[in-house]
Amino acid sequence: MLKPPPSLLSGAAYRSLRIGLLGGSFNPAHEGHVHISLLALKNMQLDAVWWLVSPQNPLKAAHGMTSFAERFARAQDITRDHPDIHVSDLETRLNTRFTADTLTQLTRRFPHTRFVWMMGADNLIQIPRWQRWQRIFKLCDVAVYRRPPYAVGVLRGMAAQRFYMNRIPPCKAKHLGKTNQKKWILFNNRLNSESATQIRARTVKEY
Repeated sequence: MLKPPPSLLSGAAYRSLRIGLLGGSFNPAHEGHVHISLLALKNMQLDAVWWLVSPQNPLKAAHGMTSFAERFARAQDITRDHPDIHVSDLETRLNTRFTADTLTQLTRRFPHTRFVWMMGADNLIQIPRWQRWQRIFKLCDVAVYRRPPYAVGVLRGMAAQRFYMNRIPPCKAKHLGKTNQKKWILFNNRLNSESATQIRARTVKEY
């Protein structure tokens, strides 16, 4: 489905659609991000996935962070052949630093769009460190993807335990974003070992 790139004025274009949101520094964007996005489009039957390129992740040091323009351009380049993955600067335009604030703004500005927050299992483990993290599970459905080496023990974390009763099995993935009762899923997906840290390390060695 080809739609205009998401902007603060494109709400009408996404009316009644189900959109996956993948946030992060994308420092740099890589095939692991594409892998998760394509899985989400297929498994949850989403209409599109938006990559929310963060101006600066509050939990990551600014030192070593490539400029926003470079990270955004790399994300656009790597998704060139995937028209249902849209690279977005919405967090910059909204001037938000925390995911809970971003989701609050998006649900207000896109009141007729159903959002599903996407993240790796590593973020499910550390999400209690995020500002107002429980609000995230109340604002939209959440899809969690296994990511090495966090595939084992992820369900013992604080967030998984806190929202244990809201978890649904992967076979019901296509229902995420269709009801007002917020749910979350942990997908038993094939692991993709690509990471931004590994890419940066290889780049340093090459030079």
